[in-house]
Amino acid sequence: MQENAPTAQKNTLASRIGRVGVWHGGLGREPAATARRAAAEIEQLGYGALWFGEGPATKEAFTHAGLLLAATERLTVATGIANIWGRDAAAANGAAHTLAEAYDGRFVLGLGASHAPIVSLRGHTYTKPLAAMRAYLDAMDRAPYEGPITDPAPPRVLAALGPKMLELARDRAAGAHPYFVPTEHTARARETLGHGPLLAPEQAVLLETDPSEARALAREHHTRFYLELPNYVENLRRFGFDDDDFTGGGSDRLVDAIVAWGDVDTVRRRVQDHLDAGADHVAVQPVAANRGLGLDQLRELAPALLDF
Repeated sequence: MQENAPTAQKNTLASRIGRVGVWHGGLGREPAATARRAAAEIEQLGYGALWFGEGPATKEAFTHAGLLLAATERLTVATGIANIWGRDAAAANGAAHTLAEAYDGRFVLGLGASHAPIVSLRGHTYTKPLAAMRAYLDAMDRAPYEGPITDPAPPRVLAALGPKMLELARDRAAGAHPYFVPTEHTARARETLGHGPLLAPEQAVLLETDPSEARALAREHHTRFYLELPNYVENLRRFGFDDDDFTGGGSDRLVDAIVAWGDVDTVRRRVQDHLDAGADHVAVQPVAANRGLGLDQLRELAPALLDF
């Protein structure tokens, strides 16, 4: 039962994953051997956690997590997120316990209600995501499991943007993993969560100092896609963005708020801004041309980001 999860468990998770990790959606499209090598290098570079996405056409979240965990020795691997419409709650519960026990508690279950266009591709109807998430957590808590159970149980975090989902993350999970958010969201999320729960936002990064090149690359390989998903657009409206900001892959103002582009110091300052706003952990996502892995950027950033 995870309701009102103890602060001690949340603090243990924050300590384990450190201040900076990596978010990587591209590993879900790569051959297993490539993903294993990338995960091993991310661990070797010193990042504290590896978060990865799940889409309707990518690797399935739990088998993907097992692949990455098997390729590493110390790195925490987190779904960011596993779609609640992708499997029933009992299956998610069993899979989370299996991975946590097999890999020394290095697995974190990130759950999300996803978005209407993605849910419809799975043959479901997207209605009342907050109620759907609450019912899913209830079902997980009721689900029987006869295999070995780690102590503590595998932590779960929610992909929370709005205040109600953040409150659910506060009350029923170890914390929140917001995605595609400006630093202002981190400050507001911390206010909602309070001091105990983990707050681990994703932050897109791009080592490119030419403004035109950086913004063009950010639009082509990051913001354009996510601005087609209504939940992200509606969340950004809470922070003063409007229709003019959502066209053409995003206005300069929006792109600059979502993607930390520039030199190493610029990226470090953005990560620091999240930490100053109340984040416990920031998961940096390298933006690279042609869906590249961006490992070169992670190598260059590691010395500056891992001394927080």
